[in-house]
Amino acid sequence: MKFADERGSSTVEFTLVSILLVLLTLGVMQVALVLHVKNTVADAAAEGARWAALADSSLSDGVARTADLIDVSVGSRFSQHVRARYVNWRGQPAVEVIVRTRLPAIGVWGQAIPLEVKGHAAREVVG
Repeated sequence: MKFADERGSSTVEFTLVSILLVLLTLGVMQVALVLHVKNTVADAAAEGARWAALADSSLSDGVARTADLIDVSVGSRFSQHVRARYVNWRGQPAVEVIVRTRLPAIGVWGQAIPLEVKGHAAREVVG
């Protein structure tokens, strides 16, 4: 059975394809957002650990540096749980900065996934 009149079929096809393309684009943008936040927080933790590991710096300096970098890059809601401590990492004195935050899973304001990243740096020891 063949329909002789196909008027309006291109409009329906365009609508169906457009919906799929919009959903695909939004999915790619969401993955990019999650990766951006994750990588930014991890880099800020590593930089904060390097900052706190300097001979004339303290752990609170490293925490403040980490929080400042996260605040400027992705927003203050991602820097609320930052802490630092002295550790022995691979047998050497080091500083560890730990950031606990939540990744946006659906949009910026949607459901969130917990994330914990750690940054390490060898401690400068004077004397």
